[in-house]
Amino acid sequence: MSLFLAVTVGVAMGIVFGFALEKSRVFEPGIIVGQMQLRNFIMLKIFLTAVATGAVVLAILNGFGYVKLQPKAAAYGADIVGGLLLGAGISLAGACPGTTLAQVGAGYRDALFTVAGGLFGAITFSYAQPALANTFLGQNAPKLVFTSLVGVPYWTGALVLVALIIVVLVTLETWSPWTSELGNDVDGDLPGVPSPAKRPLHARPAE
Repeated sequence: MSLFLAVTVGVAMGIVFGFALEKSRVFEPGIIVGQMQLRNFIMLKIFLTAVATGAVVLAILNGFGYVKLQPKAAAYGADIVGGLLLGAGISLAGACPGTTLAQVGAGYRDALFTVAGGLFGAITFSYAQPALANTFLGQNAPKLVFTSLVGVPYWTGALVLVALIIVVLVTLETWSPWTSELGNDVDGDLPGVPSPAKRPLHARPAE
């Protein structure tokens, strides 16, 4: 694949991803904070759907030989510490790396500070990475693929994963329908705590 084609495909995928984020409303700060507070599950439903879709597409591409699996070595220490830091940042900012630019495009001015913080963090990590590599954070486990461990083709494992995700999604939607998770209460505030900044989900900052 040429560089021009790779960039073109990347831009097209980014446009589709951003469109999906905007239409699903999962980029809204209140939706994100509500998920971290376990008060609504729209974000989890969207991301599980994305995982299932990606698994099917990857299984098809891998099955026909268009792509090869390239598993990365597990880094348990880095995954745990990094996950805790990322979760804390998402809870405080009401944004995650995949939704920040969508928030900027939708007119959330505070998302610009989130983008700046993410860039600063990436630069800081690039300088700290050599030192961190010599600690427990730099220790990697062997490369493992679950389907290889159980001795089945990747597409088989992918379809089983998709089936399990569908069961989880149906259960979540039955227990907490998405229509009941939208509204004025999805603002990141705890229930019953008034906020001077409270506004409807669809509202946008004034220009």
